Amino acid sequence: MSALLGRAFLQARFRTYPVVRSATRAFATSRDAPDHVVTYSQMKQMLSTRNIQLLDVRNPDEFQAGKIPHAVNVPLDSLEESLQLSPEQFLQRFGVKAPLRDEDNLVFQCRSGKRSLKALDIARRLGFSKARHYEGGYSEWVELDSE
Repeated sequence: MSALLGRAFLQARFRTYPVVRSATRAFATSRDAPDHVVTYSQMKQMLSTRNIQLLDVRNPDEFQAGKIPHAVNVPLDSLEESLQLSPEQFLQRFGVKAPLRDEDNLVFQCRSGKRSLKALDIARRLGFSKARHYEGGYSEWVELDSE
């Protein structure tokens, strides 16, 4: 009975305090996250070593309002076309090198993880088999990076 009450208390607590849920997800180890997901702690590590090509798939107005450092804005509605550009065209349009299909440091990010998951699906269909997405998105980034 006490185990059942303890479990109910924890479930209610996590529903009441989304920050706890975000913090738990953010500090999950790579063993805990699926292969296609990048956690907050992994993002911090990748950014600190500059071992990331971070594509923000939000709309330009969202991107201008705030962004994760080193992110490049490639809106979701133009992502498929953009990923098929030649390396020279990609560089000219976005000011960074084009991602390679076999790189494992290509990460998509949006506000909350929904659009970046769609971006991941598009990229995988185009042959970017090692691409990943930051599930927590910009919302989680702002929440945890300010702590």
